[in-house]
Amino acid sequence: MTTLDQLKKDLLADGVIDAAEVGRLKEILYADGVIDREEADFLFDINDAVSGKDNAPEWNEFFTRAICDFLLKDETSPGEIDADEEAWLIAKVNNDGQVDDAEKALLKAIKAEAKSFPAALEAMI
Repeated sequence: MTTLDQLKKDLLADGVIDAAEVGRLKEILYADGVIDREEADFLFDINDAVSGKDNAPEWNEFFTRAICDFLLKDETSPGEIDADEEAWLIAKVNNDGQVDDAEKALLKAIKAEAKSFPAALEAMI
């Protein structure tokens, strides 16, 4: 079994995420049917590393879907962004000092899918 650290090294070897790598990510991260906190953190790390690069369009789509699933399909606050999730998301989006295209798409998707959308996140779009 590939660890997330090894997977990150493999994915970032060429500095971009291609369609085949997105397929590999889907297979590994959704093997248990859910995206957990460690996997969500991992995806933000990958996104920060490849932000602004010539990634496959599938990357933004997968990143958005996986993080939406993590935040909105959890057992604690399904369909909602609770205070802990809001703080986590703000920290992750601000981690590299920019709100890139993948993160903007993510925020817009959350806004469209969530029962409510915190004002602090609205300000980041």
